[in-house]
Amino acid sequence: MSGDGIGSTTPLPPVPPDLAARGIALRIETPEDREFLRRLYASIRWAELEPTGWPEAARLAFLSQQFELQDRHYKTHYAGAAFAVITEAGVPIGRLYLHQGPTDLRIMDIAFLPSHRGLGLGSALLRAVFDLGRAAGTNVSIHVEMFNIGARRLYERLGFVQTEDKGVYLRMDWSPEGVRAA
Repeated sequence: MSGDGIGSTTPLPPVPPDLAARGIALRIETPEDREFLRRLYASIRWAELEPTGWPEAARLAFLSQQFELQDRHYKTHYAGAAFAVITEAGVPIGRLYLHQGPTDLRIMDIAFLPSHRGLGLGSALLRAVFDLGRAAGTNVSIHVEMFNIGARRLYERLGFVQTEDKGVYLRMDWSPEGVRAA
């Protein structure tokens, strides 16, 4: 479903049983998630602002503005996308944004709070997204910042290959058997 819960044409993957047993779930984001999503975005981008020397209040204000711009872009340019919050025992811990296009299932974003990174949650959810792509007979694509070496390694380990260099961002595709990379 879309961010307002209406009009999504993109399915969410079922949560893998081992994650579900740990209380991990996906649900469509609601207006009540706004502050969590803002904090999550800030946690992802915080280190990038270290070199600026800006005080914390200035960083938070800048990141809040950037969050609003990204959110507006996603909801304007990805009609039919699924905007999901990842929860653990009902408490938000991350987000998964997907868009089913004509040629690929795009992972618009997958992110976790720092306390939930590196635990295998992302890998397990990405494999579940692969199952959606396989069922639809399409590639799964993601864009990653060129300098985000950790994410690139993870995606390569999961079978993504770089298919396009857009300067700051690289497009990576995962392709099920018999489906060519874009």
